[in-house]
Amino acid sequence: MQKILSKMRKAIEDYNMINEGDKIAVALSGGKDSIALLYALKNLQLFYPKKFEIIAITVNPGFDGFDTKLLERIASKVNVELIIVRSDIKQIVFDVRKEKNPCSLCANLRRGILNSTAKENGCNKIALGHNEDDVLETFLLNLLYAGNLSTFAPISYMDRSDMTLIRPLIYTPEKYTKNFVRKNNIDIMPKVCPMDGKSKREYALDLLKGFEIQYKHSRANIIGAIKRANISGWKDFK
Repeated sequence: MQKILSKMRKAIEDYNMINEGDKIAVALSGGKDSIALLYALKNLQLFYPKKFEIIAITVNPGFDGFDTKLLERIASKVNVELIIVRSDIKQIVFDVRKEKNPCSLCANLRRGILNSTAKENGCNKIALGHNEDDVLETFLLNLLYAGNLSTFAPISYMDRSDMTLIRPLIYTPEKYTKNFVRKNNIDIMPKVCPMDGKSKREYALDLLKGFEIQYKHSRANIIGAIKRANISGWKDFK
């Protein structure tokens, strides 16, 4: 946890993600990253000079095997209020519309439910569990498939919902969150989405691994390029 906290605090301070009196909704999916984020923010509360509140929000997409009891145990363990919202995302995306490329629509529906639920519960910020690997994979996907230079923004304000999105784990490699849940024997949500392991993101992950095998500094160099070019609001902090 200390490694995650160190990386997370630097990201938070670099981009001023947390301010005094914030009420932050952690998007808890049950995956390793969202679980690690919830634990890390709860730990940060103990010593961070700016006081803030945390709740957890889960959007249940309606897939068979989605384990809400698991999420309840996690939230109880860290003593954080959990709000679970049942949705018809699975039915809309897979049964009614039968989307061939469902990930974008699914993400948009989840985001809308998450935003409205956070707003209803007095939150002004939503914390998402995207890690450093996600940043790099998204950059590669946008470069190869969309022909543009972009990735997740560290922090972004959404006018329509008057909500700020923060990504405190953007400096945290995925291996840190994997190690955290493994060493602490934390169960994670089983893979219930039909697209798990089949998306273009898996291809980007393989590319990233290949780059690192060929040149060990490739990860740091790509992140450095993103910062120097101030892509998607990433600043180059000297």
